[in-house]
Amino acid sequence: MNVVSRRLPLLDGAEKVTGALRFAADLAVAGALSVRLVLSPRAHARVAAIDPRAALATPGALAVFWHANTPRRFYNSSIWAEGQAAPEDETMFPEIVRHVGDRVAAVVAQSPEAAEAAAARLGVTYEDLPAILDPALAESIAETAFSLGDVERAFAAAAVVVASRVSTPKTHHVAIETHVTLAAPAEGGRVTVWSPCQSVFAVQAVVAKALGVEGDRVRAIKTPVGGSFGGKAEPILEPIAAFLALQLGRPVRIVYDRRETCLGTRMRARAVADIRTGLAADGRIVARDTEVVVDVGAYCTGGHWLPGSMAQRLSRLYAVPNKRYRGRAVMTNTPPTGAFRGYGTPQINAVTEINLDLAGRALGLDPLWLRLRNVVRPGASEPYQGLDVGNARIRDCLILGARAFGWFRRRRAAAQRSTPRLAIGVGLAAATHINGCFPADDEASTVTMRLKDGGRVELALALHDLGCGALTTIVQIAAEALGAPPQAFEVTPADSDLSVYDLGTRASRTTYVCGEAARRAAEKLNAEVRRAAARLMNCPADDLDCAEGALRRRWGPEETLTFAALAEALAARGEALPAATLTHAASANPGSYAAHFTQVVVDRLTGRVKVAAYLAAHDVGRAINPMLVEGQIHGGVQIGIGYALYEDVDIDPGSGRMRGDRLSRYHLANAPELPRIETLLIEKGEPTGPYGAKAVGEIATVPVAAAIVNAVNHALGADLTELPLAPERICAWLDNNEPV
Repeated sequence: MNVVSRRLPLLDGAEKVTGALRFAADLAVAGALSVRLVLSPRAHARVAAIDPRAALATPGALAVFWHANTPRRFYNSSIWAEGQAAPEDETMFPEIVRHVGDRVAAVVAQSPEAAEAAAARLGVTYEDLPAILDPALAESIAETAFSLGDVERAFAAAAVVVASRVSTPKTHHVAIETHVTLAAPAEGGRVTVWSPCQSVFAVQAVVAKALGVEGDRVRAIKTPVGGSFGGKAEPILEPIAAFLALQLGRPVRIVYDRRETCLGTRMRARAVADIRTGLAADGRIVARDTEVVVDVGAYCTGGHWLPGSMAQRLSRLYAVPNKRYRGRAVMTNTPPTGAFRGYGTPQINAVTEINLDLAGRALGLDPLWLRLRNVVRPGASEPYQGLDVGNARIRDCLILGARAFGWFRRRRAAAQRSTPRLAIGVGLAAATHINGCFPADDEASTVTMRLKDGGRVELALALHDLGCGALTTIVQIAAEALGAPPQAFEVTPADSDLSVYDLGTRASRTTYVCGEAARRAAEKLNAEVRRAAARLMNCPADDLDCAEGALRRRWGPEETLTFAALAEALAARGEALPAATLTHAASANPGSYAAHFTQVVVDRLTGRVKVAAYLAAHDVGRAINPMLVEGQIHGGVQIGIGYALYEDVDIDPGSGRMRGDRLSRYHLANAPELPRIETLLIEKGEPTGPYGAKAVGEIATVPVAAAIVNAVNHALGADLTELPLAPERICAWLDNNEPV
């Protein structure tokens, strides 16, 4: 049997394409009330007064809540466990709003239409306060510093030193499903919250903290997720829904529309970095100095972890003997930020890879050769945390990717194929990312598996499939280890009352950590199944093999016992069906690696950039499901192209208002902007991963922006470093640097 490495469709794929899968906004809850939130139009102001009379006079309106009649308890929405320490500066409804889109009040009504009409009639009086919109003027909330070797001495001896200022924008997740949650009062003063979340235990912890109750008073149940990309890692609406359900004694539903999701949830943090790289004449990176300021917005959320997160990623790709890093997280009166497919890695990778290309150009070095000269080797120890990077196959990604892409041929032909109007450029970028949160002490996953009637297999873990196929991947791993077909598995939804604690879907840990837990639990169940069958088949358990949902003798008389027949026989004898529970704690955190190659066409007249060709080479250890891995890469490239060329929430520097607050004003890389994306999977195995597998979901988007910027700079001979490369930025550079 070979379930692993097969291109199986999503286990819930048919439900999705037929519309049978019910998302949170689809759930029918008898008597549920509708809630409409009133969001601040001011970047920084005191909510001086609220007059609810007109709102409550609206037919169907029931209640209005704001800072005067809701809990004033502070919390941090980024925690994922009770008792976790994080700066607490958020309340359900603040008296002083900190950004356009901050929560001012909630209007509860019998219907969505009534709630919307009542919210429009709510009287709010604001007293404006000074707003800080420029991160250069903001104070730090967290800093991380790291150094190795003698940086200044190495710079002094370098053949060339190139300095760059690289900036990346704030960007939206733009998941198809907007933010939504349901809550209902339960027996014993408890509350149940249904959420399309990334961790039911994060929902439980944040809601309990906001309400001022013990965690066991809150039950969190995961609903199917219609896209997240990190945007649903933090419970944003859940505390409010839980409070209102308890206060009113009725179920309540909050559904954000697209504009509210843009203004009032989370987004990728903006970063501005000054970086210097020193190269020896032979292409070795001898020194690097990086200083980055990360704008985390109006609330801390998880922003205090970002500088350290960037430092970790910065240390895993190249062997740099002398380096210095200083990272600062600052707060501004702009929407708060959070996780977004890479958690700091897309920003710091753009900074380093764009600057490295410019440094190599100063010495006339080929970008591919320059990277091959400096990338880490398998088994290297990264200096920031001292962790082994594992079977790091970045050289394979670069060499095999370049060969498949035709790097040297395309690079040489670019100038000859360019015209006075259309410039062709070829670029690449390398990248690394993590596999989990180790050495964090809660980096573990618990899986319970049991045989059921009819030969079905129950798989229970706090699994959070965000729509990318994690459930299918985990089942394939378990099916391979148990010897059962994937169709036999029933996966229980994550539920804080029923599931064992797990920190959730974050940090590219699902396949590497949860998958290994599933593999080991399945192996344990395999042994239990064979032990039970051995008594019925009158043979040693070691003489039996499990395959395709049946047990067979390895030698001797041909005899087969299906899982269904085994379950029936054990039940008839009054014996418990085999079950196994296993907790796997990660003991390593290897790196995933990638090299992306692209060819672009730049229109010198309009400044528009077309991505004409793209190849993504990824070190995945082993692809549990190659089709899903390729899908992850395609989606990551799409996000990265938008990050490089189009996407920016575009905060007005005077008012703090967001110009890109709806899809008509926020341009994504849609199908017409996408090239054919080729993928190349490097499968050299990772010893600590399930069947050698490691993560691909987040790293898939990490190198894209830098690869495209490097290709544009190659096409124009430019030194562009500010994302996105909007046409006006390219035209401005051309006006200042090319003759008329």
